[in-house]
Amino acid sequence: MFVITKPNTSSEQIATLQAMVEDLGLQTMIMQGSQKTVVGIIGDTKHVPEGAFLNLDFVECVKSVSKPYKLVSREFQKEDTIVKVRGIPIGGKAIQIIAGPCSVETPQQMQASAEAVIAAGALFMRGGAFKPRTSPYTFQGHGEKGLEYLVEAAKEYDLPVVTELMDVRDIDKFLKYEVDIIQIGTRNMQNFQLLKEVGRLKVPVILKRGMSATIKEWLMAAEYIAAGGNTNIILAERGIRTFESAYRNVLDVSAIPFLKRETHLPVIVDPSHAGGQSWMVSALSLAAIAAGADGLLIESHPNPDQAWSDGEQALTPTELKDLMNELRLVARVLGRDLGQRNVVPVSAYSLDKTTQPLAA
Repeated sequence: MFVITKPNTSSEQIATLQAMVEDLGLQTMIMQGSQKTVVGIIGDTKHVPEGAFLNLDFVECVKSVSKPYKLVSREFQKEDTIVKVRGIPIGGKAIQIIAGPCSVETPQQMQASAEAVIAAGALFMRGGAFKPRTSPYTFQGHGEKGLEYLVEAAKEYDLPVVTELMDVRDIDKFLKYEVDIIQIGTRNMQNFQLLKEVGRLKVPVILKRGMSATIKEWLMAAEYIAAGGNTNIILAERGIRTFESAYRNVLDVSAIPFLKRETHLPVIVDPSHAGGQSWMVSALSLAAIAAGADGLLIESHPNPDQAWSDGEQALTPTELKDLMNELRLVARVLGRDLGQRNVVPVSAYSLDKTTQPLAA
């Protein structure tokens, strides 16, 4: 349920409404517009009397939301949410590309990765400092030191960074290094305590779909974040687990148009984890953009053959640049644009599989 106030309602009147809602044992979420205010009522509203709040002279109307995921539903908000990161929009007409390695390895590797992202013209850089791995014996990430390597490399090129948060105990580290977008990975999609904690922040969140999660479960996980007050949420489809074993995961392209109809949140796609092989990334990326995705989360590495994790699905700098050119053509056909910087020739950095090993 949400209450829409009349234009120029005062803060005192909003406080009166909040008090009435809290007396009913419910919570409020305030969305301030230029003229009107929308007050979301969170909780079990089935016992709220019909016509409640309409007797207040500053209330324009009261609407109910039938979906279990109230705040993230299209019923609650008709207009698309555009999440802005340092002024860069995710959602809307622009399609944003987030690129970088699976794991943060060394300062030299991250410097080369940042150069490759800039050379391709992308606006965001990704990198894993904390790594959830299936085997306890594989590289788990450098932790806080990895955050330092990531942020320092990106800072030189003014690139906003995306990295995965696995544990509520590490939130202070993410805030210390001013991580621009916190990623909640597939294994933590239903870590409700973690979702509640990032819901208390104002930092944008990429919420990846669980490997076997339904759309409803995924949106209910997003609702946990929104219910905490953080509506800067970006949904990321990364492929789901099925009986098929020919490739890593099955990219659910159908989820993209369905989500665009069901929710107002931006939707991006991770083609790298879906296919699991670098040669599949281009086709899956093009399909995702054609289906309406607002961006892509792509793994790239200066030397994929030497990557400490998931090198088989990482693009080289040249492949990343070539893919950006392909995506730009598809975006134009759809009446959209790639969010991009001025493209720099990749040869200026001599980054590819043929380059020398990076210092450990």
